[in-house]
Amino acid sequence: MNWIAANIKWIMLVSGLLTCSMIYAAIAPQAALRSTFGESLEGPLAEIVVRNWGALITLVGAMLIYGAYQPAVRRLVVSIAGASKIFFIGLVLTYGQHYLSYQAGVSIAVDAVIVILFALYLLGRREPLGAMP
Repeated sequence: MNWIAANIKWIMLVSGLLTCSMIYAAIAPQAALRSTFGESLEGPLAEIVVRNWGALITLVGAMLIYGAYQPAVRRLVVSIAGASKIFFIGLVLTYGQHYLSYQAGVSIAVDAVIVILFALYLLGRREPLGAMP
């Protein structure tokens, strides 16, 4: 775990850059859906929801990049990003296992590694009970 703590800045930067790649969904929602899930949604509501989804994921990536340079917010940023990735993994594994043969499968694998690294970082950085941050 010392290796993770020593390299958390770089782990967060790489994770943040990969996560920011979902700006693609905000710019080209149909193409992003087809490459990620092999399907697309049609209509104006799909455009709104998928663009918003892409923007929110990109913001999580931006938070990771920011947190890489701001040690004071790393625990919060890593916790939020990790929770977001856990929700995505859980949703795909629960409702969309047939999407694993598309880019979603790669995303799940990469996100799982990132979640494990983040969890190990947080476990290694636990504060004693009653300690002030």
